[in-house]
Amino acid sequence: MSVPAFAYPAKSAGAFRTISEVATELNVPQHVLRFWESRFIQIKPVKRAGGRRYYRPEDIDLLKGIRALLYSDGFTIKGVQKVLKERGLRHVADVGRGDTLLAPAPQVIEKIVYVERSAHAPVAPARKPRPTHLRAVPAMSLPFFDAPQPVAPVVEEPVVTFVPEPVLEAVEIAAHDSFAERERLEELLDELTGLKDRLQAARERLS
Repeated sequence: MSVPAFAYPAKSAGAFRTISEVATELNVPQHVLRFWESRFIQIKPVKRAGGRRYYRPEDIDLLKGIRALLYSDGFTIKGVQKVLKERGLRHVADVGRGDTLLAPAPQVIEKIVYVERSAHAPVAPARKPRPTHLRAVPAMSLPFFDAPQPVAPVVEEPVVTFVPEPVLEAVEIAAHDSFAERERLEELLDELTGLKDRLQAARERLS
């Protein structure tokens, strides 16, 4: 048994323990034990009248294992639940008794691999030195030819048409005759309008 008889002088090693006795042995408050009981269904103390809890030796080993995983190995509540699910209650109880150590998480170690070149492997030829009589060509920007010069815009001069003087005189005479004829037409229109008005007035008197 994990609980020695001298830890509880008045009780045997296989006797049930109260929650206060278990809290003292694990050095945790009683409310922490009640909290663990609500989170881990594997913790099942014997409950008697008045709701008092009594823990068997295997219950105490399980609590010790849970305490070791939480406080020593840095597991979370979900982490311990996963360990209980995957490895079982007995494994966690063994951890509480100190019989089993939880295997550490695997570590990734980087390795540098050196590959030795075979004696028969082809060797890349060494770069030949540049002859001293050759010189480097300076960098040139494209295009290599000269850029075209800008061309000045061509201004078109107005075209002047020369009209002979006889033609100008004929045009002026025609324009003068057209103006005179228009005046005569306007006079005739006025006379006709006056005649129309007198005719209309005579019709009104006769009616």
